[in-house]
Amino acid sequence: MELKVIAYARNGHTDKFGIPRQSRDESPVLTRIVFEPEYNVREALRGIEGYSHLWLLWGFSETPMENWSPTVRPPRLGGNKRMGVFATRSPFRPNPIGLSSVRLIDILETTPENRIGLLVSGADLLDGTPVYDIKPYLSFSDSHPDAKNGFAEETKNYRLPVDWGQITDLPDPQTKREIEYILSQDPRPAYQNDPEREYKMDYAGWKIVFCVDPDARIHVRQLVSAHC
Repeated sequence: MELKVIAYARNGHTDKFGIPRQSRDESPVLTRIVFEPEYNVREALRGIEGYSHLWLLWGFSETPMENWSPTVRPPRLGGNKRMGVFATRSPFRPNPIGLSSVRLIDILETTPENRIGLLVSGADLLDGTPVYDIKPYLSFSDSHPDAKNGFAEETKNYRLPVDWGQITDLPDPQTKREIEYILSQDPRPAYQNDPEREYKMDYAGWKIVFCVDPDARIHVRQLVSAHC
């Protein structure tokens, strides 16, 4: 079976470090889904405005594919505990396919790429991620409130407070909100907890340097615009 790329994701995640590990409805991060020329047809979106959420089927385009392993190390478990690959959402799987539930914000009649597109929030995608398909999310069949979350249950509400310190040259409110949300998710591997270690993240044209103190609070030490 050949999968065709129908669109590409465009957002501020220019580096894999910092991408949320799951799509989340409360995420303020905005992503444009920009259709490829062959699928740049407005009729293909007829009726989509009636849905609040969508499923995106996409590819782990930046994940090196080698021989698959039946077990992986989920980062939220400290990186030293193995689980079955099919019990995780790890990108290291036999077929590098991802599935994300996102909120539909708007239908874009034109984008900076001069294509039609969709504006969504909550996507856990790298800028340039290929999208293979889009399907409507149906609450009466896709939602299971009594579902069990396995070992992911213990970290589902994991959040860290973010302190901007003395930084005054802040980005626009929307980008600041997005950066703060991404940092609150704690992009570090769980096995790294050195409070003196600095981490660097690129997002939406900003270079962010931060550390995490022993009380699990994130401190932004440096914020520099890549355009300076």
